[in-house]
Amino acid sequence: MADKTTITPQQRFKVLTKLFEAGFKSEKDLQSINFQNVFRIEGLTVQDMSIISELQQYTKSNKLYSYLGGMFDEQHNE
Repeated sequence: MADKTTITPQQRFKVLTKLFEAGFKSEKDLQSINFQNVFRIEGLTVQDMSIISELQQYTKSNKLYSYLGGMFDEQHNE
């Protein structure tokens, strides 16, 4: 398996900005993003899509604040 690059809080916030600009403005909207509609968001990279997946995971587990702050950068619990 390839090395997982470190994702910075700044990168996470850039992705959040792209999501807000595309009309995804709530946790419910975030959870609704799927394979079909993610490609309609302009300017997303593969890394951005990975961040979206993580945002969905941590939102669902009520740990979004910790994720955005970088608490899970050193160790991934799941």
